[in-house]
Parts: sequence; structure tokens; C-alpha cells
Amino acid sequence: MFTIAIILSLILLILGTPIFLVFGLGSSIAAVGGLNLPWSTLIQVSFGAMTKHILIAVPLFIFAGMVMLRGGSATRLVAFATSLVGHWPGGLGIAMVIAMGFFAAFCGSILAAITAVGTIMMPKMIEQGYPKSFVIVLAASAALLEALIPPSNAAILFSALTNVPVSKTFAAGVLPGCVLLFMMIALVVFKCRSIRSPTAASLSEKIYAAKNAIPALFTPVIILGGIYAGLLTPSESAAVAGIWAIIMGFFIYRELTFFRLILCLRETATITSVIFSIIAMATFLSIVLTYTRLPQTIIDNFVDLGGTVTIFWISLAIICLILGTFIEIVPVFYLTVPIFAAIVVSLNQSLLHLYVVFVAFAGIGMITPPVCVGIYTSASVIKENPGVAFREIPIFVLLGALYGIVMICFPTISTWLPSFLN
Repeated sequence: MFTIAIILSLILLILGTPIFLVFGLGSSIAAVGGLNLPWSTLIQVSFGAMTKHILIAVPLFIFAGMVMLRGGSATRLVAFATSLVGHWPGGLGIAMVIAMGFFAAFCGSILAAITAVGTIMMPKMIEQGYPKSFVIVLAASAALLEALIPPSNAAILFSALTNVPVSKTFAAGVLPGCVLLFMMIALVVFKCRSIRSPTAASLSEKIYAAKNAIPALFTPVIILGGIYAGLLTPSESAAVAGIWAIIMGFFIYRELTFFRLILCLRETATITSVIFSIIAMATFLSIVLTYTRLPQTIIDNFVDLGGTVTIFWISLAIICLILGTFIEIVPVFYLTVPIFAAIVVSLNQSLLHLYVVFVAFAGIGMITPPVCVGIYTSASVIKENPGVAFREIPIFVLLGALYGIVMICFPTISTWLPSFLN
């Protein structure tokens, strides 16, 4: 029965079946047919996984990001970033990376970040002579900052799986996110050093752009300040961020309408349903792993074979690269993190270090075919065929791999800031 479940899952994956169905059908066959577990057990555990208090923050952060996208905040952030660096060599590319970093500080969705910033910046960059292929891949890659710079849905899911406090997981992504930001800026300067905007923004224009962006820039202060001051839980801070986004959209920027607010709610429901469907079905897999003791067997074999810390990190990088190429990052989390976390604990390594390294390598899958969700999303923003971007992918994959190696070699980057938290 286990063999049938594995074969069926592989066939469904090859046929392009939604990943939650792959998890659900394969794992339920193994659980019910192979382990003789009652359906009621699967349903109870699945319901329990979706109703964890920490996961309430996921739809709330997504909603806040959607409201800020349609309420004018994204436009102000892009204008502010462009006024600062738009006249530099490769300035518009740098501005897009910085704007992605800003937007990541209050948006819970990578795809929302691509849409919000890319819709404004990508046409401008192409107008200024930036190659379409480079622009598409840059937008998709820069959105990976969302997975590191807090608040991040990736951090929330990781904390839900490992029971690490969300505040520490958020803190663990700050410095690595900044490192990735500077590495991407360096790549843009190198690739686009001959492209620069004709005029620089005047001091008055910079002041005006900064003044308009202040309400949006205040959002991460509300979110992270509330969490680290002990005033708000992550879920409460996400709710406050959503309320603040509505206030900005209706009363400060005055671009949000009731129709747009309904669209935000609808988009939030769509994205959330996808994520929670994966969580529910991935729970079936966790039940199978628990009853078959597969994680413990892997750990025992790894130790018996003389596995070292170095071998583990290399193995993790390769596995994440392969899985990230074929499966989106959320199911990869639920498929591998429980096993990796158990090995990390047995090797006396930091789970926060695991989070950053995992995101670094699994995130490369956002831009590698055949799945490459980030590429498809950014290409759709400018209504371009995603295939034109594939020739630019190797240099970004190389950058991502280099970044991941730096994170492996210097774990302090991940653990230093969280060490100051209780």
C-alpha cells in the first residue's frame, strides 16, 4: 500500500495536479490503507494543524499587504526609493530591490510583493532600456526578501512547525535579509552599470516623496514595535497592520474604495485557502511520518554513517534546490522541515540557522523551471512570455547559491540578533 501511495503521488505530481491533492491522496492512502488509521484521526489532526493560533497571522498579513497594494502605499514607497537612487547606474533596478525590501516589511505574500512593486517599476525599467528578461527575473528574485525580512509568512509557518517563537524567527531573518538586499543591489549595479536615468530628483522632490511615504514606512514600526515591546502578539500586530492599511487607504492616500476593499478580501481568501489547503493535506503526511518513525530512522542512519554538520548542510542545500525546482516553497516546508529540524537538534545546531539556510536554497526554486512561480507572476505583470526570461536565470541562481553558502558558513548572521531576545 505504501508503494501504491508513492507511485500515485509521483504520477499526480508529474501530471501537474495541485500539490495539496498530491499530499492528500498519497498520504491518506498510506495512512488508511497501510497503517489502518481511521479517517476521524486524519480529520482531527488536520483540523488541529489549521487552527493553531499562530497561523491566524497569515491571512491578516496577506490582507494588510493587499490593502496597501490597492490603497496607494506601494506607489509611495516606489516613488520614495526611486527619488533616492533612481539616478544611479542601474538606479531603477536598485530602486525596485529597495522597494521590494520596504514592501516585504509589511506584506505577507511574495507574489503580492511582485505584483505591487513590479506593476509600477517594471514598465518604467523597460522604458529606460533595461532588458525585459533581466527585469522579470530581478522582480521575481527581489521578492524573496519577503521570506526573510519580517514579518514573513515563511517565518510564521516555520515557527508553527518547530515551535520556535515567532519573534525570534522574525529577528533571525533581519540581517540575512539585509545581506541578500545588498548582494542583489551589487548584481544590478554590475549588470546595468551603463544604464542610468537622465535626471536626478531634486532635494524638494526627495523631501516630498519621503513625506508621502512616511505613513507607509510607519507600518513596520507598528508591527515589529508591538511584537518586540511585548504589547502585541504576531496575530494581533497583523490585525493592527490591516486596520492601519485601511486608514491609510481611505483617509491618508484616499485611493482605497469599498470596491477595492472587497477585492482585497477576495484575494486574501483565495491566497489563504491555497496555503491552508496545503497545510491540511500536509498534515496527513506528518501522520504517516510519525507512525512509520521515518524521521527517527533517517536521523539514526545519518549518525551511524558518520554524518557531520558540514555534510548535513550540503545535503540540505541539494535537497532544497531539487525540491524547490519542482514544488512551491510552502509544501517544501511541510515536507522537509520536521525531518531537518530533528536532525539539526541532534547535531546541536540552531533551528534559526536552519530557517535562514532553508529559505535561501528552497527560495531559489521561485526562479528555476519548470515551476518558477515567481517568474510566471512577474512575467504576467507586463504580459510577457516567461520563456524570454530563462536566459537570465543562471546568474541569479548563482547569486542565490552564493548567498546560501555565506549563510551556511556564517551562522552568527542568523543567530546574533535573536540572541538579544528573551
